Amino acid sequence: MTHFYYRAVCIILLNVLFSSENVGKEHGIAMHGTLKYSINFKHFSTVNPEAPKGGKLRLGVTGIFDSLNPYVIKGTPPAGLSIFSERLVFDTLMKRSPDEPFSLYGLIAESVDLASDRSSIIFYLNPKAKWPNAQSITADDVIFSFETLKEKGLANYRLFFKKVSKVEKINSHTIKFSFLPDKDDNVFDPEAPLLICLLPILPKYFFEGRDFEKVTHEEIPGSGPYKIKHVKLGHMISYERRPDYWGKDLPVNVGFYNFAEVRFDYYRDSKIALEAFKVGEYDIRGESEPTQWIKNYNFPAVKDGKIVKIEFNHQRPVGIKAFIFNIRKNLFNNESVRRALTYAFDFEWLNQSLFHNCFTRTMSYFDNTMLANDGIPQGNVLKLLQPFKNSLPAELFSTPYSLPLSGTKAKLRENLKKARDLLQANGWEIHGCQLIHKKTRQPFKFEIILYKHEDEKIALAYIKNLKLLGIQATIRTVDSTQYEHRLGTFDYDMTIHTWGHTLSPGNEQNLYWNSKTADQKGSRNYIGIKNPTIDKLCRMLVNAKTHDELTTITKALDLVLLWGHYLIPLYHSNKIFLAYWDKFGHPQFNPLDGIVLMNWWSKELKKK
Repeated sequence: MTHFYYRAVCIILLNVLFSSENVGKEHGIAMHGTLKYSINFKHFSTVNPEAPKGGKLRLGVTGIFDSLNPYVIKGTPPAGLSIFSERLVFDTLMKRSPDEPFSLYGLIAESVDLASDRSSIIFYLNPKAKWPNAQSITADDVIFSFETLKEKGLANYRLFFKKVSKVEKINSHTIKFSFLPDKDDNVFDPEAPLLICLLPILPKYFFEGRDFEKVTHEEIPGSGPYKIKHVKLGHMISYERRPDYWGKDLPVNVGFYNFAEVRFDYYRDSKIALEAFKVGEYDIRGESEPTQWIKNYNFPAVKDGKIVKIEFNHQRPVGIKAFIFNIRKNLFNNESVRRALTYAFDFEWLNQSLFHNCFTRTMSYFDNTMLANDGIPQGNVLKLLQPFKNSLPAELFSTPYSLPLSGTKAKLRENLKKARDLLQANGWEIHGCQLIHKKTRQPFKFEIILYKHEDEKIALAYIKNLKLLGIQATIRTVDSTQYEHRLGTFDYDMTIHTWGHTLSPGNEQNLYWNSKTADQKGSRNYIGIKNPTIDKLCRMLVNAKTHDELTTITKALDLVLLWGHYLIPLYHSNKIFLAYWDKFGHPQFNPLDGIVLMNWWSKELKKK
């Protein structure tokens, strides 16, 4: 099937499936399929609606923070405000269901009217929605939030909001967003309305006369369940629940936000944070390293039953943790060279010697899900990739993607020989103990930047093997603020990074891999990928109309990313490790849900 014919068929089908008629007010919307919860639902099934209110939750975080505005590039916001953590202060138009791939229900917007072709969406604001000063949240606040984040916000907002063609204020509590169709196929992005649903609403009155883009230490009032109680910049922040919170009885909030106070204490590194947890400085600790879980969680408070340990398998995406190349650098802009460096990483030795064989090698960008590739493309995945065959490695269609197996000196020698052959074929040769390029006479030399001290042992083991190839690699460990700055400005050669994924991948994939974001400071295309095939697959992904179609496209995208050798996949565990002081109650854990601390409660309150 030719590429033109494939696109033509897709366009015809999409136009048949969707017209631009509005379907009427709805209490929620789903990316694919139907909603789990009906219009009269009382609460999500993952909460205890009778959970007692009160008590204090203390959590530990590694790193520092220096700004209280989480929506601008400058500065690092604290947990509780960061867009990558539970947002305690700022409500969004709608709230995501915790036990569906991607469904949203009314929050600030009590209902929506979504065009059947997803060319527009109308939001009907809840008249009860208030700011802390008792002012109503209005269409003006929504429009201000959208326009401000589109022009001055984080890169993801700037990118996603470009798809909006027009915003109309119908009345004080009704707003219509219209969207631009894709330039290539004239189809509307079906995910775009859902991303607008997740728009955080900011108070227009507060920012009048203030510089939005400035790093601020001043609290920004929000409409959410908590407000900032106390801040010690870089070290601690605490939030107190608002007794006047307008949305506390909404179905999407019942059973959540049970603690009267939530406090985050910051620690320099994970080792210090663990010691603080042992002596009760904070209450709950998730452990990401299985080896630490085995070695360091048998202290007296655990043996005495004062601390509860939880371990269970989850069914959520594990994301992909990897050594990532900055392919903007000449050193790494060759796929064969990147592939060569993959042979120097000895996962099997690392797993056995340092990690007690606790980890599994990551073989997919979407590991631990049905979205991961199945090896050699077949069926619908093959049909999808066929039009791009001339721009893809021939191996993709004939050989399952794999990573070098090692673990013994003999296997490592074999892998390093393959690496040398690839490097030599690309102009690199050994002079003494150094790998030198034949034409430029420059040594093969680069720096790995890190901010987690626990990653140093991984990098050191890798560097040891690189040295056998004549490659000079060094480590520079910086604090989290420096790390985020260097990552966001692409000022690095290699680093260890993790991308998280959901069960409904969409527009965020453009932020990670799309050519348009490769040179956009603050984007999450840290690698610098510019690949037309990946761009097209990302566009197809966000236009997927069914979950089966989404799965097919994601599997194809997975293969193209893997065969680009943009990174060296590391490892993962599909287990959740959690320890907490025995003073909390929580709902039964859902393997698809993971741990949601905001639906826990203090069981000590029931004793009183």
